[in-house]
Amino acid sequence: MAEITASMVKELRERTDAPMMECKKALAEAGGDMAKAEEILRVKLGNKASKAAGRIAAEGIVGVSVGADGRLATMVEVNCETDFVAKNDDFLAFARNLAQLVADKAPADVAQLSALPLGEGTVESTRTALVGRIGENMSIRRFVRLQAKGRIASYVHGGAKIGVLVDVTGGDAELGKDLAMHIAASKPKALDASGVAAEAIETERRVAAEKAAEDAARSGKSIPPEILAKRVEGTVQKYLKEVTLLGQPFVKDDKLSIEQLLKSKGARVEQFALYVVGEGIEKRSSDFAAEVAAQAAAARG
Repeated sequence: MAEITASMVKELRERTDAPMMECKKALAEAGGDMAKAEEILRVKLGNKASKAAGRIAAEGIVGVSVGADGRLATMVEVNCETDFVAKNDDFLAFARNLAQLVADKAPADVAQLSALPLGEGTVESTRTALVGRIGENMSIRRFVRLQAKGRIASYVHGGAKIGVLVDVTGGDAELGKDLAMHIAASKPKALDASGVAAEAIETERRVAAEKAAEDAARSGKSIPPEILAKRVEGTVQKYLKEVTLLGQPFVKDDKLSIEQLLKSKGARVEQFALYVVGEGIEKRSSDFAAEVAAQAAAARG
């Protein structure tokens, strides 16, 4: 049996926000497999086990550049250690300069971007000098460069913590702005179901089947296979509506899906990009050691 360490429990708790003891039990049941333990928690606790996915603690900003004709746009995420530095004028200028460089030079990756000329040196030497002057580490995490098929609308929210680029054919400027704001608020993972990873869909299908089986066992009633299949497929379709832009209800009118909105305007979304600062590199600020001590005290009492 795999050893379940405190660090493993901590990592699963950060991923799922589930109670510590539930995390430990799930890891034990999964033989230490983190992904399987996360699935077990989702079966037992439902969507509550996914709530940590939207919690962002890493600092930094998103820099955006959009050409005057709306045909070319870039977005870059630059991270730092504290929100204080994320508001520093030199740091903000650095991010803006990077977005413009990506537009002008079309580097293939962060390494190529870092080697480009900037000021009296390169991007990397400028970054290093900025680190020395401000006294806090910072890094260029990622960037995107979109060449429009239609016209690109952009939106930056929350002190440049969220950035959106959306390429729209047809419609008008107001529609583009509405779509960009919707994406920032609803955070779709893909344009439509074809853009959702097959493994993500399969995970949803497996979790739904296991959850239905557990509910049946709890109630003492069996579920006919055809009913189970329909229930699972319904759950998967609901998931796809939640994570795809076209399937989501429009934030300004939830009786209208984005797909219906676009159809009514004779418009089409060709592509979009969404950056949330620190997404995927969350840091939990709670005192894990204190939480462990509290749980132990409760168990003794």
